[in-house]
Amino acid sequence: MTANHINRRQFLRSAAIGSAAFMMSVNFSCASQKKRPNILFIFADDHAYQAISAYGSNRNKTPNIDRLANEGILFTNCCVTNSICAPSRAVIQTGKHSHLNGVYDNRQEFDTSQQTFPKLMKSAGYETAMIGKWHLKAEPSYFDYWEVLPGQGHYYNPDFRTVNGMVREEGYVTDIITDKALNWLQTKRDPEKPFMLMLQHKAPHREWLPNLKDINLYDDIEMPEPQTLFDDYSGRGTAATMQEMEIDRHMSLNTDLKVWNYDDPTARESHFIKRMTPRQLEQWRAGYEQKNLSFQAAEPQGNELVRWKYQRYIKDYLRCIHSIDENVGRVLAYLDESGLAKNTVVVYSSDQGFYLGEHGWFDKRWMYEESFKTPFIARWPGVIQSGSTSDALVSNLDFPETFLDIAGVPIPEDMQGVSLKPILKGKQPTNWRQSLYYHYYEYPAVHMVNKHEGVYDGRYKLMHFYELDEWELYDLQNDPQELSSLYDDPAYAAEVTRLKAELNKLKKQYKVPEERTYEYGK
Repeated sequence: MTANHINRRQFLRSAAIGSAAFMMSVNFSCASQKKRPNILFIFADDHAYQAISAYGSNRNKTPNIDRLANEGILFTNCCVTNSICAPSRAVIQTGKHSHLNGVYDNRQEFDTSQQTFPKLMKSAGYETAMIGKWHLKAEPSYFDYWEVLPGQGHYYNPDFRTVNGMVREEGYVTDIITDKALNWLQTKRDPEKPFMLMLQHKAPHREWLPNLKDINLYDDIEMPEPQTLFDDYSGRGTAATMQEMEIDRHMSLNTDLKVWNYDDPTARESHFIKRMTPRQLEQWRAGYEQKNLSFQAAEPQGNELVRWKYQRYIKDYLRCIHSIDENVGRVLAYLDESGLAKNTVVVYSSDQGFYLGEHGWFDKRWMYEESFKTPFIARWPGVIQSGSTSDALVSNLDFPETFLDIAGVPIPEDMQGVSLKPILKGKQPTNWRQSLYYHYYEYPAVHMVNKHEGVYDGRYKLMHFYELDEWELYDLQNDPQELSSLYDDPAYAAEVTRLKAELNKLKKQYKVPEERTYEYGK
């Protein structure tokens, strides 16, 4: 056992003063509750860090998300343990890797009887709420208040699961989720208690459907193409050539890019059209029909077709981001107006990163940079230094421990992450972790990304596609786009040996089973 591991265990033991059962008996006075900070967790779905101007986006501006970075801290090395929607959410609820929380892929139902950080916060006197995209199948009944989308939910006129049954709301999903969150803050919560609000958006998840008022946004702009839009994967292993997530071959003109007959009653692609009111459908057609006719008249082929598909895709994706940013602004304005801002920690993040044409791809799943890393920005007035950044290796595994620590709630010893509170306060521990563990399981399945695990140390990334028996090694300092694996290069043999030992150490630390018995969807 390494010194870092020992220190980590000591840290968790010192934080944990009892079990969850003991926490249920802890009573906090109203006076102490008022002093504890509120926590607002704003969570997007598939929001790539490279689509946030604070992270250097060359395609869009996100002034309200940027405000959080300007007034707080931006993490440049925040990664995920498993780059897929439901598993990421289960990790954040539990502070445990997929093999322990039971959610390996998007098919499993989350076991709500297990320990979660909202349960611990609720038992410690916080009022908890979950509003928006839940995506863990089971009912989130352990929250004080909840209104969630069923499954993926809908962009237009969405349904919501509530304690009183299913309710349909007219409008655009990002606006409605924000409306519900603001309504809870204003009228439904107990003002005598500190709160933990999980405000979770559907956007910008595929099919990337924009707010109707933004349907022509960016029409006059030619979006920059990523340098690797036409990547041929020659420097990578077999897995990169087996995937099904290329803009060229796998992005649908109708389902994804909205080029189809709106009046065809049998078209599966018209499912969201059928939800629209006549006025909404009129706006939709005004936004897309003429652009679609121009495309069909031009009949682009080959690389020009890829370029057209990329432009349609990225603009729709960024239109969804524009709505999220506007609604972040609405929430921040309410916090200011109500006086809540000065005692509310606001965090912005996403369930994982996403490909915006890099390597010719869309979607996520890989341990490669664009899907492995996710945005993480936090504002805590009077505690976090404005405009600060951190390159510490952090993970979505750390989110629940951080929330508990901010709230003054003991962190259970069986949680596997570490609180980021010291880093938020500008005091990164000298014994901070030196590497991160990743494991993706969902194969064979949509997008056909092979199972793999790996280790990342801030410069080098070692990946093992174990069912293919292939390894890949990347030097992110000299090859930030991960175009050429160095695994078979003799000059890097020492790094391979070192990283394999580090990978084995992390697997032991996180209690990863050696047997490969998991099957997709089981």
